[in-house]
Amino acid sequence: MRHILVYSDSLSWGIIPDTRKRLAFEARWPGVLEIALISEGHKVRVIEDCLNGRRTVWDDPFKPGRNGLSGLAQRVEIHSPLDLVILMLGTNDLQSTHQHTPWHSSQGISVLVSAIRTAPIEPDMPVPPVMVVAPPPISTLKGPLAPKFEGAEQKSLGLAAAYSKVCEQLGCNFFDAGSVATSSKLDGIHLDMDQHEKLGKALSAVVASILTKNES
Repeated sequence: MRHILVYSDSLSWGIIPDTRKRLAFEARWPGVLEIALISEGHKVRVIEDCLNGRRTVWDDPFKPGRNGLSGLAQRVEIHSPLDLVILMLGTNDLQSTHQHTPWHSSQGISVLVSAIRTAPIEPDMPVPPVMVVAPPPISTLKGPLAPKFEGAEQKSLGLAAAYSKVCEQLGCNFFDAGSVATSSKLDGIHLDMDQHEKLGKALSAVVASILTKNES
């Protein structure tokens, strides 16, 4: 059995846009990913650790526990041995409470990758490979979350390029979710169910390649 940890925010938690409800496991992209990999003959378990509002390395001034660095090493320790860690964070870095750019978020991602690689796992357990997934760009903001993300549309356009560059420097896997999925027209931030399906299925091919490579 191969174990994959998804460390992310509400885009992966599966919040239904413009509501506080959640998609079922099989409808959100980590579930779609697991089902697709199993159907292709891979014995896998996808472990979700997805928290609404989570940043890369910054605190939320209004809600506690949203700093993605806090406790990350211990999560890797808890779930080890792991065959892959997927990081998909950055959207909340661009909230109007912060003055961050895509470069800042990419540096936050770099710190998270380092935390995963240096986590205090048991001596004979492998250091898991990391895949960074850049979230889709934010589109036209609508609804109650619009003030929280004011100004984020333009900044989010640069996340994928900034993440790709830092991943090349770090030697870790990269995937641009915006190449296959788009943010919801309902709020401009989250993913509709059909976009979860597209992302999960697209990632399955990439993840299968990583798992197969690590078998050899």
